[in-house]
Amino acid sequence: MMEFNDSQTRTNLMRAFAKESQARNRYTFAAEEAKKQKLQVIEYIFQFTANQEKEHAVIFYNHLKQLAGEHITIDDKYPVDIYTDVLRLLRSAEQREYEETDTAYKSYGDMANGEGFAPIADSFYKIAEIEKTHGDRFKLFADLLEQNKLFISDVDVKWMCLNCGYVFSGKEAPASCPVCSHDQGFFIRLELAPFTK
Repeated sequence: MMEFNDSQTRTNLMRAFAKESQARNRYTFAAEEAKKQKLQVIEYIFQFTANQEKEHAVIFYNHLKQLAGEHITIDDKYPVDIYTDVLRLLRSAEQREYEETDTAYKSYGDMANGEGFAPIADSFYKIAEIEKTHGDRFKLFADLLEQNKLFISDVDVKWMCLNCGYVFSGKEAPASCPVCSHDQGFFIRLELAPFTK
């Protein structure tokens, strides 16, 4: 096994920590933009994902505990995804998540395995799978928004108000919730809602 302080894995962990930290902030900023545009369901998707990115950052950072007090220099590329177009924010997030899955974390895991750090490799591989889920989620909501189907369906479906939990059946989410008066932006297809049972 290679000495951890001499490894590429040490650098990759700091890169991953930086990627996750920046993703969390980008998604928090994107959530604010979605909220401004009364797309609270998209705001919640970005916030939900931002919280998961924070947890990934914690995992990567904790693998560096033995280097507490040291500095690690990294060189990498980071995106500037500053848009007022919510669809573009979703598409950018989708792309970034797939890049982490396919390009970054799988190769970081392979490097960690090659250097003899199997538990770290396992974290990279498992988080790569989660990032794919994030990419798929952003793609789903981007597709719905792009097709003008975020609040409209071709068939009757159930819609849940994310504020109060009211469930409505129909082809279109109500313009405002009849229970709490929150606008249509709070509605999500029940099948996509968290904690439906």
